[in-house]
Amino acid sequence: MPKLAALFSPERAADVVDANTRQLLEDRFEVLWATSEHAAGPGSAAKPPALDPAAVPELAAGADVLLTSWGTPHLGKELWSDGNGPKVVAHAAGTVKNLIDPVILDQGVAVFSAGPRIAWSVGEYCLASMLTLARRLPRFDGAVRAGGWKQTEYRGHELAGAKVGIIGASSTARALITLLKPFGCDLAVYDPYLTAERAGELGVRTTTLEDAASGPFLSIHVPNVPETKGMITRALIENLPNGAVVVNSSRGPAIDQQALLEHALDGRIYAALDVYDPEPPQFDAKTLAASNLLLTPHIAGDTAEGHLALAGYVLKDALQWLDNGTRGPSFVDPASWSIAA
Repeated sequence: MPKLAALFSPERAADVVDANTRQLLEDRFEVLWATSEHAAGPGSAAKPPALDPAAVPELAAGADVLLTSWGTPHLGKELWSDGNGPKVVAHAAGTVKNLIDPVILDQGVAVFSAGPRIAWSVGEYCLASMLTLARRLPRFDGAVRAGGWKQTEYRGHELAGAKVGIIGASSTARALITLLKPFGCDLAVYDPYLTAERAGELGVRTTTLEDAASGPFLSIHVPNVPETKGMITRALIENLPNGAVVVNSSRGPAIDQQALLEHALDGRIYAALDVYDPEPPQFDAKTLAASNLLLTPHIAGDTAEGHLALAGYVLKDALQWLDNGTRGPSFVDPASWSIAA
């Protein structure tokens, strides 16, 4: 029976491994679970303890599969130095760029990431933010709480049939595209790597960055790479129509945050921000009180159902790869490493 080492704390296991997946693990593998003795510290209610890096070689020794998640230390290439390292790394979390050295991909190690599953949670967040701000719900909510009623100078807008600019055709963007289909929107996507054929399959049109950022809705879905830093410039923000809704659930540095806040605070645009530059942000009282800003603490991909599904999501693909070499949706393609999130 192949061996699997779960390189995360018991608290994280309870967060990302549901009962069915735990049973599947026990049925298919000889499983070595990390214990509280392997933790680097006590952790907290909000953040489960991380694994002690010194515990990794001991736990990983002889394992065919490494199951990882948040709190797993960086897996150094020395784990594979003798040529007999684990065949699979299944990451029950998002990006693997801080988890592994890409050199192990050249050694035939198959790596899987639950990023596509998290993407669905992010897509729901983006849709919810668009609808919330388009209908100006925080503003009306605040008025009622303050003893007011109708706000005759404001009227919400519909998402149906509207132009939605999407920057980046990442997995989170594709989830949002799926969710937007019933609304009949004009989906204008800017991504230099998106082919016309793939755009047709997605049911979107490719366009320029300027065109994508010129409509009433703009959603940003780019990885944190040098090419995306500051790509949503002050000029693009100034070109947005009055009342536009901007959603950033990708990375804070992708947008000129100062310019965005200036245009939001003067009431010209609405914005939902789940990511910031830096994090956590340090906003003044006026920014924190603005009813046209929806501010969340980097939780777009964080749902109860989504987290519990993560280990099962990558394990399914890892097992298919071990059984017959099939690459499932969570497979990390070495060819796409440089542009991956």
